[in-house]
Amino acid sequence: MSLILGLDLGGSSIKAGAVDVKAGCVVGELQAVPTPPGATPPATQEALASLVERFPQCAGYVGLAFPSVIKSGVAYSAANIDKAWIGLDASRLLTTAARRPGFVVNDADAAGVAEMRIGAGRATRGVVMMLTFGTGIGSALFVDGRLWPNSELGHLEIDGREAEQFASARVRTSENLDWPAWCVRVNRVLAGYHALFWPDLFIIGGGVSERWEEFGGALHSPARIVPAVLRQTAGVVGAAFYAAEQMSS
Repeated sequence: MSLILGLDLGGSSIKAGAVDVKAGCVVGELQAVPTPPGATPPATQEALASLVERFPQCAGYVGLAFPSVIKSGVAYSAANIDKAWIGLDASRLLTTAARRPGFVVNDADAAGVAEMRIGAGRATRGVVMMLTFGTGIGSALFVDGRLWPNSELGHLEIDGREAEQFASARVRTSENLDWPAWCVRVNRVLAGYHALFWPDLFIIGGGVSERWEEFGGALHSPARIVPAVLRQTAGVVGAAFYAAEQMSS
């Protein structure tokens, strides 16, 4: 069994797991280290290197789900990470840290690809929007299974504010919102996205998906709404899928 290491850089932690890309599952337990304060490139590189060392069973190459617009391995945005990432070849930094070929993909795109391939969006046609609620709001947009990369819809304006400044999981915590109050805001975000993109399906992921039973019933949209099947492993699995595809192309 060939295992590929998938990494997922979030606002509070960097998760890693050995992924069997043929079976589409994490083998063994996820491991994590805290995301360095400010997520500067040097500190992040050191944290990534320490995680890679914990997975000697994963050889060949590594994928990283990263919170930025990524084009040809280069980071073009930095909403929730250090601005020094902008213009930096993130794939080269990962390759140096891992001492093997590294491939970087937008974090929400990675999670969305995993959910579309083996999770809640599997075999779904039409327009599907994956939303990850965490430090910000990540988005992955699919039309008949094909990804529109780097959609970054968390930065769209909703009621005069960026969506992720209004309804992210971080905002729920910082403003001490209970689930009903937070869902009112999420429903407004979903309504705004629906008016623009008319999705057939919303997939709700990110850290809050682990508590779907507490709030899922309060979400409403003309589109169908479902929780992510892979929950918090989606980014790790999707990053491994992406690395495998890049090596085979």
